[in-house]
Amino acid sequence: MSIILTAVGFMASLGLLLALILILANRRLYVYEDPRIDQVEDLLPRANCGACGTAGCRPFAELLVKGEIEPGKCTVNSKSTNQIIADFLGVDLGGGEKRVARLACAGGAHVAYIRASYGGVQSCRGAALVGGGGKGCAWGCLGMGDCADVCTFDAIRLDRHGLPVVDEDKCTACGDCVDVCPKDLFSLHPVSHRLWVACKNLDPGDEGEHECAVVCTACGRCAQDSPEGLIEIHDNLAVIDYSKNALASKIAIERCPTGAIVWLESGGQVIKGRDARKVVRKEALPLA
Repeated sequence: MSIILTAVGFMASLGLLLALILILANRRLYVYEDPRIDQVEDLLPRANCGACGTAGCRPFAELLVKGEIEPGKCTVNSKSTNQIIADFLGVDLGGGEKRVARLACAGGAHVAYIRASYGGVQSCRGAALVGGGGKGCAWGCLGMGDCADVCTFDAIRLDRHGLPVVDEDKCTACGDCVDVCPKDLFSLHPVSHRLWVACKNLDPGDEGEHECAVVCTACGRCAQDSPEGLIEIHDNLAVIDYSKNALASKIAIERCPTGAIVWLESGGQVIKGRDARKVVRKEALPLA
């Protein structure tokens, strides 16, 4: 009996000792966390998309409470919800210009040739591993929709010619499409970047045009017509200097013979210049 009582007493003493250690450790190691962080996090979309520049909604909430970032930086939330957060924290709404994903290709199946038939897994990444995907233009979009599949905001769809179309209203600039595209055709831009080169081909003009009717031929007319330095030709491709975006205008697109350089209106309308070749074909080109 005494052995049992001794064991019980030992266990009780050990429990009290461990509890005391835990209490002291809690007091010594305790890190205060502002309760407003949980409240702010509840007002965030919990998409953890990274478009705000942080690793997720929790780190974003922590920076908001510290006053190191503005509520308007969250492009997934509605403006009204971000305003609620701003009012709750007593800060300005703030926020930068909305950014969206842009595709540097206009070579749909009706204007760009496919030189080899691919029959594997319907994935751009998979196809790209097999001879580059079979498209005549080595830089062109393969049109199998990896970008649309990874977009959790339903901001990308494929048109009838297998070309991705980005919905600016839904796009949060999370960058998933940028990461998944094996041709590196997507990039993130402020919506004010309306002048756009919808091509990434680096082949000389005649060679590129043989594969795609809307390729940039590096003719240089856009550079000639634009303010000096806004557009330059590098490696057979027109390149826009967006540090001079204030100088951009539709004049740069007017004499482009293929319509490779375009003006993007809000709402998704794509405007080509007056000299751009008219694309009348609606069906896919035959396998060459």
